[in-house]
Amino acid sequence: MSRPVERLLLVREVEEFLFLEARLLDERRFDEWMALFTDDGVYWVPAQPHQESPFEELSIYYEDKSLMDVRIRRLQHPDTYAQVPPSRTRHIVGNVVVDDSDTETEDGGLGVRSNLVMVEYRDDRQLVFAADCRHDLKRLDGGLRIASKRVDLVNRDAVHGIMSVPF
Repeated sequence: MSRPVERLLLVREVEEFLFLEARLLDERRFDEWMALFTDDGVYWVPAQPHQESPFEELSIYYEDKSLMDVRIRRLQHPDTYAQVPPSRTRHIVGNVVVDDSDTETEDGGLGVRSNLVMVEYRDDRQLVFAADCRHDLKRLDGGLRIASKRVDLVNRDAVHGIMSVPF
């Protein structure tokens, strides 16, 4: 198979993976979403433009798998005030770009950038969030997994209300 065809197949595989992630979030299948992450995976939503580290400045979210698990358990609890009624969302993923290297790194890693629009509807209120997303993906057991996900919201430095559903 020629290199351009291999590249197209890789990009399509990554797109389908990101579309799956979006669908799991929209269908509130949060346990399955969390299972897309590697055991040491992290989910980060910086609070500042060009933020280099989640440890030097405050972040909107910075979660490893154990913190993701806590948040997901809260989201799934029937008495969680922030989710009565539960949010309905649509994640729209586009402009998916696999980093410049034509092949995966030796450890199976892929750097991916994409645009995200998430619409959240709850309690007669609709919110729209837009973001630049960066996924570091790894190939494990024949499939892709998220080693890290960074979501740079367009309005990250704005005042936000309750933000409980993952982007």
